[in-house]
Amino acid sequence: MFTEDTIAAIATAPGEGGIGIVRISGELAETILRSVFVPKSGKIVSRKLSYGSVTDPETGEIIDEVLAVFMKGPHTYTTEDVVEINCHGSSVSLRKTLETVLKQGARLAEPGEFTKRAFLGGRIDLSQAEAVIDLIRAKTDQSYKAALGQLSGRLSGEISNIRAKLVDILVDIAVNIDYPDEDIELITYEKTLSMMKSVTADIRKLSETGHTGRILREGLSTVIVGRPNVGKSSLMNRLLRETRSIVTEIPGTTRDTIEEQLNIGGILINITDTAGIRATEDVVERIGVEKSRESLKRADLALFLVDTTSPLREEDHEIMDVLSETETEVIVLLNKSDCSESAAFDRAELVDKYGSEKIIETSMISGQGTEILEERIKNLVYEGNVSASENVLITDVRHLDLINKALSLAEDAIDQLELQQPFELIEIDVNGVYMTLGEITGEAVREDIINEVFSRFCLGK
Repeated sequence: MFTEDTIAAIATAPGEGGIGIVRISGELAETILRSVFVPKSGKIVSRKLSYGSVTDPETGEIIDEVLAVFMKGPHTYTTEDVVEINCHGSSVSLRKTLETVLKQGARLAEPGEFTKRAFLGGRIDLSQAEAVIDLIRAKTDQSYKAALGQLSGRLSGEISNIRAKLVDILVDIAVNIDYPDEDIELITYEKTLSMMKSVTADIRKLSETGHTGRILREGLSTVIVGRPNVGKSSLMNRLLRETRSIVTEIPGTTRDTIEEQLNIGGILINITDTAGIRATEDVVERIGVEKSRESLKRADLALFLVDTTSPLREEDHEIMDVLSETETEVIVLLNKSDCSESAAFDRAELVDKYGSEKIIETSMISGQGTEILEERIKNLVYEGNVSASENVLITDVRHLDLINKALSLAEDAIDQLELQQPFELIEIDVNGVYMTLGEITGEAVREDIINEVFSRFCLGK
């Protein structure tokens, strides 16, 4: 499945840095290194860094003083011969070094092509390859751990175990089809049903981690809503622990959505401070209110701020109506709970609509309730079904879609078994589960899907 091309690219991020790396992979890697690199020691030793200079073979011009290493395949990242040239982190040095390498017979690598070759070479499977990009993009400790677990093969191992059970089921079904016997048939139905229920439970357990896994990978989309001047911007600043939103006593100060990211217990929170939702004649504020409504519809969580120094107003009820039209989770924050006027506040309507467990007394001035809110957010993400230390978390949308498809096919197979339908029909669903799970690890996947996966990578990876 390999081409004969030798590929090269800059493997480090753009910009200034102490070190930048040009990576080469393919059968010409060592030849190219020897043509452009002049070691001070006079020799190049496999798997040992050599100090020297990159020189243009045509002009003799010294391009940079570098450290270079040659690694003989197959025990490399790509399973091919690999060279890494450690240059100074100047964009000019890296560009000129790469240009010199390309002139010697390499071609510029496509996005993700180094990792794609690792997959095609059998060093990693497709789910592990996808974990590489998640590892690079991780913004919190928990998302990093989830990606690292997938890269180490935890998901692959779980999928392999389930597929092994499915092979046993398919063998039993095939034997019964080829050698039908009434006594054996009854035993096979009972045995196969029991095994399929076990497999289905395993698949369902993976599916249940999808909610948490997606949030760890992408972040929890959170919107702060409330009527004007209720304390939304103060909450934003309190959670960020910095002054990000303007706070005044004038209603309608925030006229556009303000988006930031923060880390709560290893969970990335994509938080949006919105304009207060109310009827207004101000054209600019009205646009902000409409953007608030749109943000709310896309959110995973809404933090609904209520001012407890006055009864619920028409604007509060309007927000409650908007919230009821979405599937967004809601946490109600009773702001100014430390004020004497709040004692007269009637929370019965809020308790009746959202439940007392989703209501928190807060004060944006003193910070009261902030720690409770952060704990509630963590509980909401993990939902009691999985924990931050869960061995396998489904973090990729592609994986979750395939697992849910496999789960549906497995449930269909159980229904067929309970009705004692012909094994020829049952085999179709069981084999469908087997093949669908194989798409996760790349053991049964189309080439266009493979190309799509690796197109998400950056150059040099």
